[in-house]
Amino acid sequence: MLCLTETLLLLLLSSLVASPALSDTVYQSCDTSGNYTTNSTFQSNLFTLLPSLSSNGSASGFYTNTVGTVPDKIYGLVLCRGDTNATACHNCLDVARQDVIQICSNNKGGLVWYDPCYLRYSNQNFLSSTDNSNAPILYNTQNVSDPDKFNKLLVDLMNKIAQFASYNTSRRFATGEANFTVSNPKIYGLTQCTPDLSGDQCHRCLQAAFNAISGLPYSQGLRVLGVRCNFRYELYPFYEGKSMVLLSASSPQSNGTNTTTTPTVEEEGKKNNTGIILAISIPLVIAVLIISTICFCFWKRRRLSKKNPSLTESEEITDVESILFDLSMLRDATANFSDENKLGEGGFGAVYKGLLHDGREIAVKRLSRGSGQGIGELKNELVLVAKLQHRNLVRLLGVCLEEQEKILVYEYVPNRSLDTILFDSVKRKELDWERRYKIINGIARGLLYLHEDSQLKIIHRDLKASNILLDEDMNPKISDFGLARLFGGDQIGGTTSRVVGTFGYMAPEYAMRGQYSAKSDIFSFGVLVLEILTGRKNSNFLETEQAEDLLSYTWEHWIRGTISEILDPSLGDHWPRSEALRCIQIGLLCVQEDPANRPSMSMVVLMLSSYSVSLQAPSKPAFCVGLSGGMESNAFSKGYNSSTGEFDGWIDKSVPMTPNEVSISEMEPR
Repeated sequence: MLCLTETLLLLLLSSLVASPALSDTVYQSCDTSGNYTTNSTFQSNLFTLLPSLSSNGSASGFYTNTVGTVPDKIYGLVLCRGDTNATACHNCLDVARQDVIQICSNNKGGLVWYDPCYLRYSNQNFLSSTDNSNAPILYNTQNVSDPDKFNKLLVDLMNKIAQFASYNTSRRFATGEANFTVSNPKIYGLTQCTPDLSGDQCHRCLQAAFNAISGLPYSQGLRVLGVRCNFRYELYPFYEGKSMVLLSASSPQSNGTNTTTTPTVEEEGKKNNTGIILAISIPLVIAVLIISTICFCFWKRRRLSKKNPSLTESEEITDVESILFDLSMLRDATANFSDENKLGEGGFGAVYKGLLHDGREIAVKRLSRGSGQGIGELKNELVLVAKLQHRNLVRLLGVCLEEQEKILVYEYVPNRSLDTILFDSVKRKELDWERRYKIINGIARGLLYLHEDSQLKIIHRDLKASNILLDEDMNPKISDFGLARLFGGDQIGGTTSRVVGTFGYMAPEYAMRGQYSAKSDIFSFGVLVLEILTGRKNSNFLETEQAEDLLSYTWEHWIRGTISEILDPSLGDHWPRSEALRCIQIGLLCVQEDPANRPSMSMVVLMLSSYSVSLQAPSKPAFCVGLSGGMESNAFSKGYNSSTGEFDGWIDKSVPMTPNEVSISEMEPR
């Protein structure tokens, strides 16, 4: 009898542990769109759909499916929490498919949500939308002490784990924890999107979810149960495994010690009062010296301007004086910056075509006064580009710093930027195979010069289609060195606390940990190669219902042996198969997740020019990245511009900026 009792008790306990019961639902809801009748076609379709969701979702943790035809068509989705193991996921989904029938008896739509998983079905096509509006919000009724400090730390924590989740291509899931107070020592957070969302779509979904809680009191726990994305925070650990992000923060009234430990942040040590004073005073002194020097040189330039109104092609840029242009000269050249001469406009100003008195055509980048770009940022561009001479690099002619104007003058490149042709449905036909191959080779040789052949070792950090200019013969010229970094000696890379660049082109180690090197440029080059070959913009995948980015899309065709299907249709049949496949393979080699596995630019140039060099088999490419921001009404938008793809975010706001840090973006001279 005792053995029988023990057996029954064990069976009861195992069943309670293995799966949630009907009463364990966190949330449940039934659609009011209508009811179905017993033994109807709709019911038959539903009974087919639910087991398929449970069985297939258990294998991967996420699954969508449709069964039947309109008006009896049913759409379904299941998702297990990212930290849930396969057994727990299977048990949860198995219970969910049974419970939803009981909870939403004869309803044409239903949702059941448990801690480990949730299931939704509907006769409405919710799978075609990434909309997450009207998501249920559940929160603890107990308020927190010190709400201001709590909010600041919570915003910082949720920013970082939301960023991590959007980078996490396989699961779109992240967890994190942060110190709060002695009485409540930890805040624990979790964010998750459905894996079919791109990084950008995940970002926008989480932004909307964060916006939904604005105005609510700061409670000790809260969760937003969106079908497309969800997040949760508590003052106790509620997820399995170690936190992906560890954030340790002091109160705003503390002595300034602030240490953050996270997979995406490296410790920079403790800041003291002396360090703070130096961090403020030294850049200020440097800025005064720079401005004083430029003013003196400008005064001297004014005295000589009538005798030497413009630069000649043979002049070498050796000092600030030699590259100063008069504002009056540039006004005359551009018809006072008329709209008729405007070539384009980016986030920091407009670009105009100009004609000097000696007949030379120029491109004039006029930075807007509200752009936030100062003398320090301009100096980075000047110091680097003025010393670079290569046929595949755009040439900087000079600068104008008069009447609060900040203007860069470049050589004029008549065919403008690569993106204006490559991503135009009509103009892309101008890019036949020979021209595309020449552009790929030219970009590679330009990067090789920057990385290895010039006297300076330079990491570009913002290589993208809009920063590749095309001359009259369609030769590519790399432009925009505002984000570039200069290295000396044996230095091969660095780490920054501020990630700046363009979404879709940034290497994962740079976007997630702030680590940049020549290999991060090579990742961007690989993305660019795949865009040139396919005619598809990587970020366009993020604006559609595509479940994959361009890299994943290319990889899937690569492993299936159908790579020729992804080439730009405008090429027709006029492309050499072996050459095209070799270029795609080189592109995939450049976007591998481990930087050590990516080839150097010298090897890339060799692989492009010599068929005697054998190519290694590429591994699965890395994911694409980018977002930042806050949890207020403008959550995330502070760091990420979804219209331009620009990303300017901080990995760790407690880490001091280096003196030569710059953040010029969208510098697109034409």
